[in-house]
Amino acid sequence: MKFDTKVIHAGMEPDPSTGAIMTPIYQTSTYVQSAPGQNKGYEYARSQNPTRKVLEEAVAAIENGRYGLCFSSGVAATDAVIKLLEPGDEVIAGNDMYGGTYRLFTKIFEKFGIKFHYINMQDSAELKSRINKNTKLIWMETPTNPLMNIIDIAAVCSIASANRIMVCVDNTFASPYLQNPLDLGADIVLHSATKYLGGHSDTIHGCLVMNDKELREKLYFIQKSCGAVPGPQDCFLVLRGLKTLSVRMQRHCENGEKIAAFLSAHPKIKKVYWCGFPDSPSYEIAVKQMRGFGGMMSFELADERDAEAKRVLSSTKIFALAESLGGVESLINHPATMTHASIPREERIKNGLSDALIRLSVGIEDAEDLIADLKQAIG
Repeated sequence: MKFDTKVIHAGMEPDPSTGAIMTPIYQTSTYVQSAPGQNKGYEYARSQNPTRKVLEEAVAAIENGRYGLCFSSGVAATDAVIKLLEPGDEVIAGNDMYGGTYRLFTKIFEKFGIKFHYINMQDSAELKSRINKNTKLIWMETPTNPLMNIIDIAAVCSIASANRIMVCVDNTFASPYLQNPLDLGADIVLHSATKYLGGHSDTIHGCLVMNDKELREKLYFIQKSCGAVPGPQDCFLVLRGLKTLSVRMQRHCENGEKIAAFLSAHPKIKKVYWCGFPDSPSYEIAVKQMRGFGGMMSFELADERDAEAKRVLSSTKIFALAESLGGVESLINHPATMTHASIPREERIKNGLSDALIRLSVGIEDAEDLIADLKQAIG
């Protein structure tokens, strides 16, 4: 089954009792049993829910995986992965990453004896040098948030496999439309389904996909025991979003290319971070492992004053100044004070995230209107 068909049909069947083409919202907390221990596959809604089950199967299918698990947010899904570890274990992660992930690692899990190393994940020599007997997980985003670096998933997974280390790839920025990390050797794929999978800025959701049954059982135990599960309404919204993922991503990519070209030619723009430029250091890897370049990008103004960046951020009319990404609406964001504010400034600057950096999530509006909006805001 091709991808465009998968997102509409995979895991989804008409409701057997009514023929409803959309999976119903099973808004229930418990299920009646015919006798103690005899049920229809459902006991309690924290453990199982029919709406959630359909979504988990659908997400697994579009990521070319065997098993899917859904969570109440992308951070909750991240939390579940780290809970596979034990005190004394070590994690190697990219130094360009979502601020919420960094906050979870440093402020929550470091207290429980898990050690995190933040490196340039594009440097295989540095990656190899950080591996030791305690290394149990390699964590990466690609494209990275917010500098849009592309990590060679297959190369990292090859190093990890040789050292028997688990790999989790946050695939939120690319979505399954653009890349499938399991096909490249990853053990777990993570999505903040709040973003492209849901696609309409109306739900908070997260999911994990994997192929290994034993790994699935461990993560399911964490999901059930810790209880960070999504409600059936949220699952329904993501199921609805999946049906248009392919057509939305096509438009995100088309608009993203036009916006990136406009910004790169603008005299008041110092640098544009987008993996689709042929002269980008990440371009060859992006072409190798992705099927397009997406609608996420960042840029720096030539005028690096904080006040100028804030002026531009507050001047757009169509691009909304807001956190998050991946919805049909175009968003503009200031990572230093918004999505990445939890990372200490010295760490942000060291890793190339300047106070002047502006991040865009290019939506599916008319590209000419979006360009006009940025033109008037930048001046």
